[in-house]
Amino acid sequence: MIALSAAEIASITEGVLVEEAQAGIVLTGSVETDSRLVTPGSVFFALRGEVTDGHLFVDAAVSNGAALIVAERDVETSVPTVVVDDGVVALSRLAAAVVERVRRHGRLKVVGITGSNGKTSTKNMLRAVLSDLAPTVAPQGSFNNHVGAPISMLRIDDDTEYLVVEMGAAGPGEIARLVDIARPDTGVVLKVGLAHAGGFGGIEGTRAAKAEMVTDLPTTGTAILNADDDRVAGMASVTAARVVTFGQSPTADYRASEIEVSATGTTFTFAHGDLRRPVALRILGEHHVMNALAALSVAGEWGLDLDRAATVLEGVARAERWRMELFDAPGGVTVVNDAYNASPDSVAAALKTLAQITPSGHRSVAVLGEMAELGEFARDEHDRIGRLVVRLNIGQLIVVGHAARHIHMAAGLEGSWDGESLLVDTIDEAYDLLHPTLRAGDVVLVKSSKSAGLRFLGDRLAGVSE
Repeated sequence: MIALSAAEIASITEGVLVEEAQAGIVLTGSVETDSRLVTPGSVFFALRGEVTDGHLFVDAAVSNGAALIVAERDVETSVPTVVVDDGVVALSRLAAAVVERVRRHGRLKVVGITGSNGKTSTKNMLRAVLSDLAPTVAPQGSFNNHVGAPISMLRIDDDTEYLVVEMGAAGPGEIARLVDIARPDTGVVLKVGLAHAGGFGGIEGTRAAKAEMVTDLPTTGTAILNADDDRVAGMASVTAARVVTFGQSPTADYRASEIEVSATGTTFTFAHGDLRRPVALRILGEHHVMNALAALSVAGEWGLDLDRAATVLEGVARAERWRMELFDAPGGVTVVNDAYNASPDSVAAALKTLAQITPSGHRSVAVLGEMAELGEFARDEHDRIGRLVVRLNIGQLIVVGHAARHIHMAAGLEGSWDGESLLVDTIDEAYDLLHPTLRAGDVVLVKSSKSAGLRFLGDRLAGVSE
């Protein structure tokens, strides 16, 4: 974080500094909400959560070196404390102020990324491209909500030139609040799908929420939209910013064609203006082409060398931990561990990739768990995935957990199968059932929402540890 005094932090957060004698102390360390991540000089925000209360961990934060505590009540501690009415609001105020100060005194450019799928992968690709050129800050993992995104923004300092903000939401208004904090120069919308549909009331509610990324962009800003998704492309009518598009559509400003997928990666031909060049991604899956296009679109609109940007993308080894991670497992088995997140669109894309990369004459295996947060759409969407497994001619399906049972039931109802789909209750049962049957040449996809925990099954099958 940029250097701020305790008094400045109290003023920005509209809080009260308990120890006035400490008003002049200057903070330059990280801002954390997890006491385990605190290092000497950190500012610790004690936030109340659904599971626990950060105020219970103030002593732990101080023991780890916290130099300032921001809390919603006075706490007995040996370091200065700022007491605020609402910790989350205070965190947002601090992030907004820091971003604005760095922007005012430096060369900072900010890009916001949202979409039902692909946010983290696109963020990682763009971070690689921008970091190749100048100091860049982007969130680790999926720090994209009302707490994680501001924490990521507070990582910037006076030397930062590029800030990449991933913006997720579980309900209306959340992306708008993040946009208000970060004030992006460029907003990217990747896709509108049914991820977290339970919180939005359906696909149109999701569309309205994702459109919050571009509705408040200034006329000097740029809205980068997926030309292949009608709901995203239609957002051009609700933004005052200049609109740029990407996709496979021949009318897109940044285009991909001749896409090919194999177990070694994904290739396509990239075109923009007079530039036309092949791109060979090491990242697995046709759906990552759109993420790469989005990253290239930002680079192009910011005046960066697109050929160099494409070369950087070709060197990115994986999208993210547990996202289409490919392993050469013992015994000649290939495991694709994609069980960090799951929505109907991402599961369908992963299954399509499984079918594409399984060599002729060898067996494809899908191990699937629950797609969470679908609300009233859960049964129909799990049913649709089960039928898709059969239509893609996947060789074996193992469904894990009662919440995902409709995948198994739908696969059986689709016909032409006899025992190819099996339903088990636990991860251990799935491992004990599958592992003894694996043979050289099998390709196994493990896919579920994070809450189902199948990412650990994928690691176990692959013979890797965290």
